[in-house]
Amino acid sequence: MDKLIVNYGVREKRFALLKGNRIDRLFIEQPKSRSAVGRIYLGIVTKVLPGMNAAFIDIGENRAGYLHRDKLPSYVLSNEEKGLKQNSPISAFVHQGERLLVQIEKDAAGSKGPRLTGIIELHGDGLVYMPNGKYVAVSQKLPDEVREKWRQFGHQIKREQEGLIFRTACAGMASDDVALELDGLRNRYELLQAQEQALKKPGVLVENEPFIEELYAELKKAEPVEIVVDDFALKKKLVTFLSTGSDRAEVSLYTGNANIFAEYKIEQEIEKALKRMVWLDNGAYLIFDEAEALTIIDVNTGKFSGKHDLQRTVVETNLLAAREIARQIRLRDIGGIILIDFIDMDFDEDRDDVLRIIKAELAKDERRTRVIGFTKLGILQLTRKKTKQSILEALTIKCPECEGSGRVISAETAAFRLERELWEYRLSDYEAVLVHASESVKKVFSGEHGEHIERLESALGIKIFFLSANSEKPHYDIRQFGKREEIQEKAERS
Repeated sequence: MDKLIVNYGVREKRFALLKGNRIDRLFIEQPKSRSAVGRIYLGIVTKVLPGMNAAFIDIGENRAGYLHRDKLPSYVLSNEEKGLKQNSPISAFVHQGERLLVQIEKDAAGSKGPRLTGIIELHGDGLVYMPNGKYVAVSQKLPDEVREKWRQFGHQIKREQEGLIFRTACAGMASDDVALELDGLRNRYELLQAQEQALKKPGVLVENEPFIEELYAELKKAEPVEIVVDDFALKKKLVTFLSTGSDRAEVSLYTGNANIFAEYKIEQEIEKALKRMVWLDNGAYLIFDEAEALTIIDVNTGKFSGKHDLQRTVVETNLLAAREIARQIRLRDIGGIILIDFIDMDFDEDRDDVLRIIKAELAKDERRTRVIGFTKLGILQLTRKKTKQSILEALTIKCPECEGSGRVISAETAAFRLERELWEYRLSDYEAVLVHASESVKKVFSGEHGEHIERLESALGIKIFFLSANSEKPHYDIRQFGKREEIQEKAERS
């Protein structure tokens, strides 16, 4: 039986779904990186940009949100002929200072503010209700004949401007129950409109609980599962949630002294999810390089030499890598454009096998993915909808030394910079200088037998004293110029 381990008793809230001894899904919510996706605001249009067909919306947060013309209710509900409507600028549908109900559909990331939509979505068990959506859609996971039945039913029960999405869960619901849920969602929207009218300035109207929502969503789709939680109040909440007839889960309370994730050996998996390199079972490895909107994954044979010919070794490694890459994408919650550099394969049928594995494994993912295929250079392209930060973005920050590049200047570069800087004082009246530098920079600057520092002291007429910095990073800073006795005393005293 699968296990769902929930660490809820502290500020950083986490859950992990274990299939056997491996993590299949990991969700982490920190207060600072809590997802705002789904949150509803009263917003005010602060700037309309016809060139981008977009507007910036003040929602009462630090950064304004970005709203495209096509996500405006006035655009969606317009009865203009399609071609004319698409050629109309955003200024025909919204103006500066206008009040709008907006919902976050993508969290702020990097320098970008949140992406907004004016097509509000209210979620029920079987339906997603859009008061201004103007279309009907049905989950692709349902059989065609079932999808057609719900589509026709949707057109019967919705009002002209409304939009409905029938979720996978509606397959187990009666039509009357779905219609009743729709009435409840309409009432929620009417209450939301009344709250919006009462607000004088931009601000949040509907908060979200992403952790609880994600946890409930996992329980709805999970196979029979054992739930272990470390918080009594959450246990009671889950028992109540599961008491609606589900017999697929049992909830137990963890009372051990060790952190629940450490007890179930999940902490080490989180550490692996932050590493650039991931080893495969056969000795091959993967390299993950994440940027803001693009992730590159490189497959390498590593220690795996295979038991057959080279091409078979390559294919076996790529097939194993395909399965692990799909798992890591889910585990790390990577979104955006993903490029996978598999080891070169000679035959199209081998590439087709890899493609089939990737598609089958990603089909288990709730997040929308699109596998585009191999380029002429043998790079597999795919996209995965990004709504929030990846695990790497949520749990780490850019290195303050290298600013995320992964590289710092070499000892040689630092030493030569120090030399150029000191040359600017060759005509000064100073007798000595005190330099604080790492050992690697001091060694390069001085030369193997001190010949470089002697040459420079002679040319400058300045005695150079060093203070050693206990750091592996090559760096220096000039502390003081002055009389020789004064600088020498400071150097010896330190």
